[in-house]
Amino acid sequence: MAACVRQASAAEQGSFPPFPGDMFILAAGGLVAVGRLMPVPALAVIIGGGMTSVMLLYLLCKRYGREYILRKNFRYFNANDIARMDKRLARWGWLVLLFSRFVPGVRSVIALSAGIAQYPLAKMALLSTISYFIFSSLLLIASTKLFANLDSVVRFIALYNKIIWPILIILVLRYVIFKIRRMRNGA
Repeated sequence: MAACVRQASAAEQGSFPPFPGDMFILAAGGLVAVGRLMPVPALAVIIGGGMTSVMLLYLLCKRYGREYILRKNFRYFNANDIARMDKRLARWGWLVLLFSRFVPGVRSVIALSAGIAQYPLAKMALLSTISYFIFSSLLLIASTKLFANLDSVVRFIALYNKIIWPILIILVLRYVIFKIRRMRNGA
């Protein structure tokens, strides 16, 4: 199971189309809730998988990305864009990396940008690890609590459905009646 979670977490960062690795954290939380996984090793595996992929993207771009982009001098991502990115990451990189895990959809782009900008390896690893630790811990705890209290959640959803559906039906019927009356009066 640990290998599966680690591979899934790594697949999230390094695949196209993006793979929803957070779902594996939720699944791990469910397995922790029923006693099939221990929380600390599960969290360590999740962080290890995520950091493996993010550091791989970073290192590839640090080694090859900058030179490639400068050589190609793309119209929409050229040397001037890299210079601006360098300045921004020099000033705000620590903050961006610290919250990188909390920004779905651009997590990989942040790692790629840090590599292209030649952001320092030690800072990249430290700040990304902190981000992964905080985000994954919160999500693992939340999913563990959710699964541990699944009966209460199901009861709440059932009650919600009993209340909200009649209200929605009444509102839709009132709207339809209003429109019909308005059409008859307008004709």
